[in-house]
Amino acid sequence: MVLIIPVKNNPILPVSNRVKDIESIVNWFEQHQRSLYAIGWSYLGNQRKIEGLFYRAILQVHKELPRFKSSTSFDIWVLSIFIHICRELSLNKSLQDSEESDSHQKIFHELHKLIEKEREVLGLTYIRGLSKDETAQLLQVSSEQVKELLFSGLQSLRNGMGYGEHYYGCNEYQKLYVDYLERNLERPAKIDFEMHIYHCQDCQEDLAALQEVMVSFTEAIEKFRVPDGFIGNIKERVAQRERLIQQKNNKRKRNGIIAASIFVLAIFAGIFSGVFSKLYYTWTEENQELRAFLQEDVGERLNLEAESGGVKIKIKSAIADDTQTLIFYEIEDSKENNQYMINIDDGVFIENEREIMVANTFPRYFPPDTEMELNNKEKNIYHGKISLRPLKEDTGTVKLKINKVMKLKRNPSDSYVNMVPEEGEWNFEIPVTKKPSTEYALNEKIELEGVPVRLDKLILAPTATILQYSINNEQPAKRIEIINFNDLEVNNKFLKADLYGNSYVHNQPDINWSIFQANFEPLFEKETNEVKVQFGSVYLSIEDHKTIKLDASKEYPQTFKYAGSTITINKVEIGQPSTVIFSNHEIKNRAYESLHYFIETEQGENSMEGDYEGVIVDKNGKEYDMNKITTKIYEEMEQPRHFFTVQSVKLPGNKVIPKSLDITGYNTTKYLDDVVEVETELIVKDKAGTQ
Repeated sequence: MVLIIPVKNNPILPVSNRVKDIESIVNWFEQHQRSLYAIGWSYLGNQRKIEGLFYRAILQVHKELPRFKSSTSFDIWVLSIFIHICRELSLNKSLQDSEESDSHQKIFHELHKLIEKEREVLGLTYIRGLSKDETAQLLQVSSEQVKELLFSGLQSLRNGMGYGEHYYGCNEYQKLYVDYLERNLERPAKIDFEMHIYHCQDCQEDLAALQEVMVSFTEAIEKFRVPDGFIGNIKERVAQRERLIQQKNNKRKRNGIIAASIFVLAIFAGIFSGVFSKLYYTWTEENQELRAFLQEDVGERLNLEAESGGVKIKIKSAIADDTQTLIFYEIEDSKENNQYMINIDDGVFIENEREIMVANTFPRYFPPDTEMELNNKEKNIYHGKISLRPLKEDTGTVKLKINKVMKLKRNPSDSYVNMVPEEGEWNFEIPVTKKPSTEYALNEKIELEGVPVRLDKLILAPTATILQYSINNEQPAKRIEIINFNDLEVNNKFLKADLYGNSYVHNQPDINWSIFQANFEPLFEKETNEVKVQFGSVYLSIEDHKTIKLDASKEYPQTFKYAGSTITINKVEIGQPSTVIFSNHEIKNRAYESLHYFIETEQGENSMEGDYEGVIVDKNGKEYDMNKITTKIYEEMEQPRHFFTVQSVKLPGNKVIPKSLDITGYNTTKYLDDVVEVETELIVKDKAGTQ
């Protein structure tokens, strides 16, 4: 939590046997003058009246000192007297004429307008630095009431300061804000809270706005200065040695400021890894994905621009590590309301790719982001990203040349169905700094659907969390083509799998094992000792041979049995080209999703041209047209399976005669609920990158 002026660093004279005279009491007030002055200002708003407040409080403490009980905190005891006098003086409305000579005093003006209990809880907690229990003890309320007053006070302060009233966080999670910021939530509640915040835009904005007013509060207090001679005037009124005490004051004040700065920075680092940076990008960067990278300091803004034909491309940032180089961009059509994206495979060139980038790697594919709120906000602006190969060295300049962009066309369901290329010329020189990755060996062997699988490596890279795994292919009768994952749990954080993030590793040292990498959300952490892998599904290839003779002279349709299903041969026709059509519309309990086959002809080997129809079926049996489903619908489906229903084969040539349909096997998807817990072992590399 942001403690504005932490004051518990060896307070002088904390117990009664060290407080022997009024000079010692003045000393104590001098030590804490900054926080006490700020609290007094929140009540009275006038230097002369705060001098009177201090004077009365010093005299009252001196008078009551014989009755002080050592079982009570001296700080709390003095503060209770101080707050009581504040209340008395603030009852006189004529005393509430705030002298707002500085712009930072606005926050005190708004603080003064809060109800008394809210103002006192904020002052004691954030200005004075008391714990909730200490604040509750002093104000004689419960700790839960203190939390409620902290939250309602911050909300009121936020609204009064003009940070907006239209935030609608979820009520059941709002009550956790204070405990979350103070890191007091138990682990299960913290995980639940962070998962909710990740998916709830309203709570993200609500929490961020609350953080901003806290930072503004911090800045106002840091700028707040006790007027020169303030404590000296009070010392004169109690006839004490001004010079000696003022010298002590200067020394203690410097130490207090340094200690406060270190403490606040430590709190910031522990909670948010730089709350100012996070808040800055919260309000200045609209792209949530890029914002996360900037907030974690793994990239920086570039804002490189080039324009051609009224289409302006802005390179917003480059995030690089050992796995890829991510380029975030924005394209604006300044003449019409068109949206354009960059297609890495068409019209994009890296002039110095061979010199600066790793050759045996393949950039990741990112489809048009049709669902991003930002891309539906303005009709002429599109936000996207492209993946390039990783750098060879730690730094480099990417000479990016673009001569073509893709105009995006939407269908009535707001899904991109067509991309029309438009030529132009946009050139950039992009400075890139590669951030290091941390690798952990897993060394875990398991079986999925009877096939050996090996979990090899966990890579914590700035742009992605990567699970490297291997599949054993020694048994051709049953093979796993690909594994899909639900999520990874690392350091009690659940990382969502990238739908397009599975890739084949180019270097395959063992022919019996195929190596793959699955991409998950970035973690932005480097240390872990355990990972939990949640498997989603496996895509299996089953070897199962069957030959069905074909005879164009017979009448069709005809049927045959395969893998427990009835398949219909609808048509066998000789012509230019010859055609074979077969189908199976029965989906329920069907073992196969698609078939491996070829058509044997009298002419021997022959090429085939195929077309198909199909459906996607969810866990509940609901069917969707394979050619009409949108990305959004697909991503929201539970356990989708792709079933081919009609397959049409054309045999190019002049009257090619088909002899048989030869099926060699089929593909099918099996959904899993396996969770594997794996210990990690850090892989240490030398400067050359060798393990």
